[in-house]
Amino acid sequence: MKKLPRILQLLVCIGLLTAFVGCTTSTRTKQSTGEYVDDSVITTKVKKAIFSEPTLKSLQINVKTYNAVVQLSGFVDSSQSVSKAGEVARAVEGVVSVENALVVK
Repeated sequence: MKKLPRILQLLVCIGLLTAFVGCTTSTRTKQSTGEYVDDSVITTKVKKAIFSEPTLKSLQINVKTYNAVVQLSGFVDSSQSVSKAGEVARAVEGVVSVENALVVK
């Protein structure tokens, strides 16, 4: 009977370790929890910077971040807006590079 609580403790520890290791490792196609949070922060900063830029229509620009690489997509009114959005995104702290897929409508 004393072995049952010991076995349960061992199983709980193994389960917690598995969950912890699963959340901390990353691969090419999966991010760790920390990387996901970092990318979310970068996305928020880029959106804020674009929203603060008066020459850009921020509601038509989508921002996604994966491994600190920012992807811009959506529609803008001019090629100057495409360039400006890329510049604004590159200036945000933590951005490694920008993939600018904005389309002039």
